[in-house]
Amino acid sequence: MTQSNGSNNGHHSPNEQEPELRVILADSQAIYRVGMRKVFAPDTGILVAGEADSLQALQDVVPKVEADVLLLEGAMIAGNANAIPALVRIAPNLKIIVQATSSDESHTVDLYRRGVKGIIPRSISPDLLVKCVRKIAVGETWIDNQSINWVIEAYRSQATAMVNPRSQPRLNQKEMLIIAGITQGKRNKEIAYQLGTTEQVVKNYLRKIYDKLGVSDRLELALYCLHHQLHKRAAEVEGRALESTGSQS
Repeated sequence: MTQSNGSNNGHHSPNEQEPELRVILADSQAIYRVGMRKVFAPDTGILVAGEADSLQALQDVVPKVEADVLLLEGAMIAGNANAIPALVRIAPNLKIIVQATSSDESHTVDLYRRGVKGIIPRSISPDLLVKCVRKIAVGETWIDNQSINWVIEAYRSQATAMVNPRSQPRLNQKEMLIIAGITQGKRNKEIAYQLGTTEQVVKNYLRKIYDKLGVSDRLELALYCLHHQLHKRAAEVEGRALESTGSQS
């Protein structure tokens, strides 16, 4: 396991801009780590902030290194279903990209459900790798058309067990208002302001919503709402809440 603060990633001139984002490389094969270091040259604005050659080493590095994105070898977490959730608990803001040698429907859906923000092949081109890291660093999800179809199909299968409205989870008014905000593309800070509460309270409610609906992030929540028409119900609750507020003012 090697950990770096970036001092050996080339000599920076005084006029050179500081890297815009930081990544951790987790790969059991040194040749891949060396290759990715070369891909993330100084002119890409991406700094390799740390490295790990095993899952244990990675769990040691993550709490010690400030980073935006983790590039993780898929084989490193093979057979360990709890590896991704454990990393998410250690560093909730760290966005995880898995480099997979192959992909199948159940494994792909499971990775996205557990908190992975992108799945890429080991053979990805350097330019596309840089683009992927940049997009995920700003909060986007990297998902190809095949994976989107798999995720949607997984929700359709899940929905067959929930065709009866009585079996659907019960959500209170505050949870429905938060869902309305999420499906409108609002950030937690905007939702908190609208509800007259704090961003942390919104985050706490979101965790409860995820647990109730069996989803793991905003993407899955949005897909769930579209499939179950929950966004329409949430909008109706929001409309009634606004009418009530207006009548009291």
